[in-house]
Amino acid sequence: MNILGCGSALPTTRRMATSQIVDLRDKLYMIDCGEGTQVQMRRMRVRFGRLSHIFISHLHGDHCFGLPGLLSTLGMLGRNGELVIHGPKELENYLRPILDIFCQKLPYSVRLNPIDPNVHSLVMEDHSLKVYSIPLRHRIPCCGYLFAEKPKEPHIIREMTDFYNVPVRMMKELKMGADFITPEGEVIPNARLTRPADPPKRYAYCSDTAYYPAIIPIIEGADLLYHEATFAESDAARAKETYHSTARQAATIAKEAKVKRLAIGHYSARYEDVGFLKEEADAIFPQTILASEGMTLRP
Repeated sequence: MNILGCGSALPTTRRMATSQIVDLRDKLYMIDCGEGTQVQMRRMRVRFGRLSHIFISHLHGDHCFGLPGLLSTLGMLGRNGELVIHGPKELENYLRPILDIFCQKLPYSVRLNPIDPNVHSLVMEDHSLKVYSIPLRHRIPCCGYLFAEKPKEPHIIREMTDFYNVPVRMMKELKMGADFITPEGEVIPNARLTRPADPPKRYAYCSDTAYYPAIIPIIEGADLLYHEATFAESDAARAKETYHSTARQAATIAKEAKVKRLAIGHYSARYEDVGFLKEEADAIFPQTILASEGMTLRP
């Protein structure tokens, strides 16, 4: 997972607006697209052509103002095929005029998939993963996204299949769990010929939200949780007023959900140095990472 930006609404020279890239099995999935996203993609050498889906959490500018420029650039780069943009139904009211005016002759198609941010549901599925919405509590309809990788096929142990002269046509059946029967009738157990794949990973992205324990059952046990931590505990009143979270609250969610690691971000522009936010989170959940632009995290 690549962090392109982890600042909050007010632009600064220290932080970029929110955007992330999930890189899985040769496909890229973007989460939110604030201003400057495509520039950050260049800096991180992200291949534009591999982008297949974009997930927008809500219609605040720091999470979606980068879309028009990105869509135009994808056209200039000669992208083809379909690009699917998932988000609240109001997203079409924002994007349709832009597509009609500035993107009339795109060499690729854009499909808008409206979702209900107030409901936990399956948003997208392909051969690699399932993506679910995570209803959040913000000033406008807003949701996070849970990326649940599908189990991979077991690995063939080449030395063993060579030893038992397993024909190539049997490899697919081995990956499906079949045993191998030799011409002499000996049964070779599948476990002797294959090695289990790594366990599938789960990544939870919780965008702008007030402290909201209702999400805990949805994200429970995730390998990595990104949770906004806009404010310090000293500004908890401001967090409550603006429907944002403190670093301590983000850590509490991580602890209660028993996730493996927590990454915090979406820092308020009022803080020059955000190291103390990690200290506040660490006091509750020591497995906390301070997100920063250009960072790559593996669930």
